[in-house]
Amino acid sequence: MSRFKSSLETREKLSYLIISIIFLVLLMGLMRLQIVDHADLLAQSENNRIRVEPIIPRRGIVTDRAGKIIINNRPSYTVSVVPAEEVPHKTLPKLAQLLNLDTLQIKKRIKKNMISRYQPAPVKRDISFKTVAILEEQNDKFPGVLYQMEQVRQYNHKLDGESFTGYVGEVSEDELKKSDQIIYHLGSVIGKKGLEKQYDYILRGREGTAYIEVSASGKILGNYEGKDPIPAISGSDLTLTIDNDLQKACVQVLDTFCCGAIVALDPRNGGVLAMASYPGYDANIFSSVIPDSLWQAIRNDSTHPLLNRPLNGLYPPGSTVKFVTLGAALEEGVITANTKLKPCFGGMQFGNRYFRCWKAGGHGSLTAVHAIEQSCDVYFYQLGVKLGVDKLSEYFDLCGFGHKTKIDLPNESAGLDPDSKYYNKRYGVNKWSRLLVINNAIGQGELLVTPLQLAQLFCGLANDGTVYQPHIVQKIIPPDRKELSISPRVSFRLPFSEKTLSILREGMRLVVEGKHGTAKFLKNNMYSIGGKTGTAENPHGENHSWFVGVAPLDHPEIVVCVIIENAGHGSEVAAPIVGQIIKSYMTKKYKLTDLTSEDKRK
Repeated sequence: MSRFKSSLETREKLSYLIISIIFLVLLMGLMRLQIVDHADLLAQSENNRIRVEPIIPRRGIVTDRAGKIIINNRPSYTVSVVPAEEVPHKTLPKLAQLLNLDTLQIKKRIKKNMISRYQPAPVKRDISFKTVAILEEQNDKFPGVLYQMEQVRQYNHKLDGESFTGYVGEVSEDELKKSDQIIYHLGSVIGKKGLEKQYDYILRGREGTAYIEVSASGKILGNYEGKDPIPAISGSDLTLTIDNDLQKACVQVLDTFCCGAIVALDPRNGGVLAMASYPGYDANIFSSVIPDSLWQAIRNDSTHPLLNRPLNGLYPPGSTVKFVTLGAALEEGVITANTKLKPCFGGMQFGNRYFRCWKAGGHGSLTAVHAIEQSCDVYFYQLGVKLGVDKLSEYFDLCGFGHKTKIDLPNESAGLDPDSKYYNKRYGVNKWSRLLVINNAIGQGELLVTPLQLAQLFCGLANDGTVYQPHIVQKIIPPDRKELSISPRVSFRLPFSEKTLSILREGMRLVVEGKHGTAKFLKNNMYSIGGKTGTAENPHGENHSWFVGVAPLDHPEIVVCVIIENAGHGSEVAAPIVGQIIKSYMTKKYKLTDLTSEDKRK
């Protein structure tokens, strides 16, 4: 009996112990939930009923030097999905039908753009107002789906300014890896090219945050009053050095040709007055989702509309670089201003090759400035031989060739300035002819420049040797409207003395005003023009046509560089175009009307 009683007491104590342990575990669990994990659980609970939405700031507006719009914004709607709120079998099929997508596409876009399960992931931009109305009226049928008004870029299509504006698009994973992920996230819009890319951080502003209260089914109940929204900060506006009217004039003269480029600079400060690349593309097509078929058509176009010809087009400069060859010869004491070399009879024999002049009948005996005036190849062949490959390359280098101009636009090409090291690497040590310098001296052969580099050279010639760094932004205007002006910056000085520069400028004048000038038809009685024609050999077709013009010569304020691909002689095609553009600029600025009868006939 006593043994049974003892066993019962033991079991009773064990039961109390087990119950006590269970109670203690429950108590500890409650303490953990109520005290230790309270903050985390509260946050999760809040997230289940509070939707965090980004407030997209206004992207900065871009205007020309006179305040005329170049890039603006237009309202647009974007559809997003909150992954934590969607009901896949209910939401996605209906949404796919509404957006004319399939469910797989939507799933991929949600996965690609998802920041967290509680934040909206964009699935389609620039939807129609009809789609917005359906989502608004039938909100309960699309759990987890929301729409948001955003600003979409609108480019002035009349300017064809994509060579400097660029465009924006959704940030890629590669771009995100290289960017500040506090500012950029999946689904963000980022500048892809041009000033949109160069000044993206300034233009984009800073995102805000809105807190929206929603029901368990995802129905919007209104703004959450327990947390203040974080306001967005608008992006800064930009005022460019561009002149919209001059830009339009450049576009109009280019559209009658297949391909070409124009750059107009102010030599006094390096400001870009106009920049056109033809053919181009309408940057507005990138404001929305571009169809694959259209993108492939643009990429496969044989005229290469995506090539930014002013910054990335690489061409032999032709006779436009004879100023550098002549300047080098004068500085090195190879000749003086009055030196006459062997006369031109239509060509000259060098070694076992006969090098022709562009004028079959020849130019006879010439001094330096008259060799520039008539662009005599034979005169410059001889200068090239006297200078040699490396000495000529040295002067090309000092004049900016083979280097980026450092314009405030991305992805500029440096060009090519060949020297003996280059030729040794390409052909083998001492396995190339020193007569290659003959081609380089007249801007043919391996020498390659961009239109911007060539325009920069002539800015230096026009501006007493001082070369300002080309720039396209004139002012930055932040939201507080305290303007920040961009000061001109000297890039370098040409390697020529004042005496040499005066000879080169006289040659520039004679090209237009001389009796035998290759562009004498540009002469007028209202303002003076100087410049240089150029014809660049093209192994793939007709020659490229160059002309660089400067006006007015006594106080230069505009330099215009034009290249027309596969168009023939510079004097026949490019020079008249430069004449039209300069006339447009001068007429507008000085309100010129008293043109000669000869000018009126033109």
